[in-house]
Amino acid sequence: MTNRKRVFWATTALFSTLLVAGTASAQSTGSLTVEETELDTVIVTGQRGPRNVDGVIVAEQVGKSRSTITQEYLSTQAAGQTVLQSLNLQPGVNFTNGDAYGNSGGDITLRGFDAQRISLNLDGIQLNDTGNYQIYSNQQLDPELLERASVNQGTTDVDSPTASATGGTINLVTRRPANEFGVIVQPSVGEENYKRVFALMDTGEFGPWGTTAWLSTSATTYNQFGNPGDLSKQTYNGRVYQPIRGNGDFLSLAFNYNRNRNNTYGGKNVDRFNAGTIDAGNGNYCLFDPAVTGTRQNQVSSTLTSNPGCNSFTPAGGTTIQGYYGYFINPSDTASVRGQARFSLTDKLTLTVDPTYQYVMANGGGTTNIDEWDQRLQGSFFNGATDATRRSRGVDLNGDGDILDTIKLYSPSNTNTNRYSINSSLIYDLNDDHRLRASYTFDSGNHRQTGEYGFLSRSGDPLNPWSGSKNGGEDPILTLDGNIFQKRDRRSKAVLNQVSLQYVGDFFNDSLTLDLGVRAPFFHRELTNYCYQINTFDAYCSAQQPTGSAANLAAGAPVSFERDYEDVLPNAGVTWRFAPNQQIFASYSQNFSAPRTDDLYDRIPASPEPETSTNVDVGYRYQSGRLIASVSAYSSQFENYIARAITDVLDSNGNPTGETITTNVNVGDVDRWGADGQLGFVFTDAFSLYASASYLGSEIKENGLGVEGNELFEVPEWQYALRGEYTVGALAVGLQAKYVSERWTNLVNDEQTQAYTVVDLDARYDLDFINEGMYFQVNVLNLFDEVYLGNISTEITGNRTANLGSPRTAMATLRMTF
Repeated sequence: MTNRKRVFWATTALFSTLLVAGTASAQSTGSLTVEETELDTVIVTGQRGPRNVDGVIVAEQVGKSRSTITQEYLSTQAAGQTVLQSLNLQPGVNFTNGDAYGNSGGDITLRGFDAQRISLNLDGIQLNDTGNYQIYSNQQLDPELLERASVNQGTTDVDSPTASATGGTINLVTRRPANEFGVIVQPSVGEENYKRVFALMDTGEFGPWGTTAWLSTSATTYNQFGNPGDLSKQTYNGRVYQPIRGNGDFLSLAFNYNRNRNNTYGGKNVDRFNAGTIDAGNGNYCLFDPAVTGTRQNQVSSTLTSNPGCNSFTPAGGTTIQGYYGYFINPSDTASVRGQARFSLTDKLTLTVDPTYQYVMANGGGTTNIDEWDQRLQGSFFNGATDATRRSRGVDLNGDGDILDTIKLYSPSNTNTNRYSINSSLIYDLNDDHRLRASYTFDSGNHRQTGEYGFLSRSGDPLNPWSGSKNGGEDPILTLDGNIFQKRDRRSKAVLNQVSLQYVGDFFNDSLTLDLGVRAPFFHRELTNYCYQINTFDAYCSAQQPTGSAANLAAGAPVSFERDYEDVLPNAGVTWRFAPNQQIFASYSQNFSAPRTDDLYDRIPASPEPETSTNVDVGYRYQSGRLIASVSAYSSQFENYIARAITDVLDSNGNPTGETITTNVNVGDVDRWGADGQLGFVFTDAFSLYASASYLGSEIKENGLGVEGNELFEVPEWQYALRGEYTVGALAVGLQAKYVSERWTNLVNDEQTQAYTVVDLDARYDLDFINEGMYFQVNVLNLFDEVYLGNISTEITGNRTANLGSPRTAMATLRMTF
């Protein structure tokens, strides 16, 4: 079977060069150009070796830990699955998916670094949120459109356009248009009423200059498992590619639009799960009391007779019924336009330019219980002298002619981002063995963070997923002062200017490659808060400063301020090919993460120290005709590790008042160390095997917080992965498993999730006798129906919640080509 079981042999230096250079996985056009040339000289004449084994492992050549998967492996996974799930077998990677199909999102760690400390890039543009640096796995490109995806474990590329990557990078590369016309139509069906259609058209070469292009679309819908609610996703993508002069120069323009409308899953109490009890899901029905003049309607009441199904309720001796599922939604609209260009200015000088634009509109849903006499609604009309005066004014939210009621309002936190960036490189070849590069990166993210309150229908559904007046919604709720009633109102600008230099040289008859670089990022933050800030996450967006009990918090007045961060970050890599098929590599890098936007807003504008890390990596690779293997050991020293915490508010005598403030805590220095490795082995032309293993240790150093000597939360100490693939005739069967050890849920280290093993099955029958590239495929996810917890809601102390892993789920895909 040729389309799945491929081992690429090379018997001449020229052929080897073409094969290996084609696997370059650098993120930007500049890094790709440097890496391709670097690889031009690393293959020893006469050596034979596979480029990859089934697309799940690739023969790497760079002087740092890196692992890559290709479209060959991506196509074996569940259709429409987020690419981050498909990276889950790679060493050091742990991705916990929200459900079997990936639309509900998930969370990733890389050698113990969380998503906000990993840089995710597509064709050279960073996809992390510009404010909180989060990665949104359900907003990624359809997997069918990716040529490959790679993981740099621990270090960035020298021109990485990142404000946050202290823990490595993930680089995604979009497929090139085909030279021949073709159409793919790919429907999929599965359990939980899963339905997806993916379609792609390649134009083939057209016009006088050999231009090529493709257009694609996909639509996905399915129901949640074990919970009422559904998820839907619509995507539109395209790319135009124009080669220039036939020497590798090109122009490219790609676009992406992604629309998600999802209900979200609730977390499960970890302690109860460990004791054998799984919390119930959300309720599937809600009906609020009708409005009655002169009578108090209390939509917060948990009694089933007052507001049936709308709130959590525990009947006598019964099981708790959770709140209505319709409150919990996660809408997002994202788009990008990505340009890429390479120009050979002379035989020795090359210019690359990657300009981009990104748009984001998203929120995480949620509700808030509001009294109609709430101080924020009264604004300057508030009188806190007595209980009667505090309740004497307000806004009639439900239109019943009184201000007696407590109303549940939809209260999402909207973030609207417009982002512009350019990543450029000027590359100069001193001679065949030595190359210099100078790079410049500009990245400007403008985000508007608002929290307008909006109405729910009587059946509990938001009238507008964006709430209030956003995106053509209903009229906003106004306070007595005529202001929009909202819980936050911020305008932030995050700007990166970065210069980097790189030298790559080959020595000793190309047996030694040295890669030296330095990047100098300068981060500028402009922040405006239009509200009275109580703490990092809570604010009074009213016409006056809060009084009463809130006065104890000394809320900060509306303010504009700026913050600047800069550093000089060296990195170095070396690869020594000391024997045929064998190499030793080592890397050193210093990395930097500027404080997140949310870390800067507080009662008094905060000025936390940036996070920094120093990573050292040493490894060995063996690459022969049937075996690709690598192993590495690493150490990372982290400074100013920021973790979120809940702090008690104290009175003048130092005693807790019962109120709390959500803050960010600098945990201080954290050490990490470990080892990981992977191998791919082709036993016969019909059977191959892939395996990876990872060990990670961590220790929080002395910091005065009472957690010295403890380990980090959400970090598994051990991970193992195994995949086997067997082909007989037109049938190919793959079986893969991932083991994840226990993980702490807090920094106190007194609660853990249980270890788990998830096994997936894929089976494909080729239909090449109908048309080349056609097949029918079945995927069974979590084959043995393991019950486990995935993404954890972590904290400094206390019992936590985590998302339940998806149960056994089967799906089928028919790929038709024309």
